[in-house]
Amino acid sequence: MADNYLEKKYEELQARKAKEQRARQVAWKKRMDAYRKRLEEEKAAEHDK
Repeated sequence: MADNYLEKKYEELQARKAKEQRARQVAWKKRMDAYRKRLEEEKAAEHDK
């Protein structure tokens, strides 16, 4: 019984860590996309001057 309990807890930990990692990746991608868009807009504004 203890083994099953520990295995279940370990699997829950792994699942939580994977979910958090995915959330960090999505947030990073979102910030990077916004940064790239801002750079493009600044470059276009410079070019239009």
